Amino acid sequence: MSAHEYVVRTKGLVKIYTMGDEVLRALNGVDLDIRRGEYISIMGPSGSGKSTLFNAIGGMDRPDEGSVFINDVDMAQLDARELAYLRCHTIGYIFQTFNLIPVMTALENVTLPTVFAGISTDEGIERGMDHHRPSQLSGGQQQRVAIARALANNPSIILADEPTGNLDLKTGEEIIELLRQLNRDHGVTVISATHDYKMVNVSDRVVWIRDGVIAKIEERANIDLQIGQMHGGDF
Repeated sequence: MSAHEYVVRTKGLVKIYTMGDEVLRALNGVDLDIRRGEYISIMGPSGSGKSTLFNAIGGMDRPDEGSVFINDVDMAQLDARELAYLRCHTIGYIFQTFNLIPVMTALENVTLPTVFAGISTDEGIERGMDHHRPSQLSGGQQQRVAIARALANNPSIILADEPTGNLDLKTGEEIIELLRQLNRDHGVTVISATHDYKMVNVSDRVVWIRDGVIAKIEERANIDLQIGQMHGGDF
């Protein structure tokens, strides 16, 4: 497979946090290639480096060493304006806490990215939803608004950080299926940092991270997923 068929590539990622005399290597040389159109779940215990890797891929946090390539573009070589443009037009973000703006309606939340992207108001509204404010919506409805907002600029990558974390079981399953449908029907690459084992069932590959390094990468077909437990080798 040639390099251009990878939508995300990380090379030797290192991220170090210093707290007093303690040095924490949140990432310790992470290499990861993600194919265009894949559904990837990044899994690992709290403190494993999962969220740090997620943030580095999304351009929300710069690594201390190594590189992140999005569509063969080295994010470290971009200035602030170029990075903002890439994030606005290439990546859609979904968060556990929805991150909707309370004083704006659902429609305004959805169309906000189109304003930053310079899309006309009328076209932005066509991509919108209903007119309720977030406080009037259930958790599942808020997450659907957040997903619609993430898709407003037709990104090629969706980054989902614990997208089912604040949802009940049934609603979480619906959100997972919605993400999978977007992946299958529109070829959007979905990268999810998650604790939710239900994500495994819809993933093409699962990246297991521990202590700042990738412990293993498994194809979905090689994971024996059963209710309440998993069998895919020791982790």
